[in-house]
Amino acid sequence: MNTQASSRAERIAELNDRCRLGLDRTARHMMTQNLRATLSEDGAVHGILATARLMKQIRQYAFGPNDGPERDFGAFDFDGHRVCFKIGYFEPSMEYGAQDPSDGSATVRVVTVMLSSDY
Repeated sequence: MNTQASSRAERIAELNDRCRLGLDRTARHMMTQNLRATLSEDGAVHGILATARLMKQIRQYAFGPNDGPERDFGAFDFDGHRVCFKIGYFEPSMEYGAQDPSDGSATVRVVTVMLSSDY
């Protein structure tokens, strides 16, 4: 990877980390209906508490060398289920994909959390 591409990927990774850590006010966090139903099988309160624990695990996710330079995808086991998250990039109206995900001022990040079977 050349230096320009490397620094672009590093910038995207930094912005993705801010998003994943909950530090990006423009970011959106989504959860598939299937995952939400799975987490709430033992009741609504259990689902809320499980969601909080799940979000904490996403914030603490340790990326490995095979996870790619942008740190936009992760997968792990959670309460007996395989869960993954994917960060998508959109332009501010969220109608189209972002032209340049390394430009934080023109990109809205969306973290989608799902069961691996939803992916």
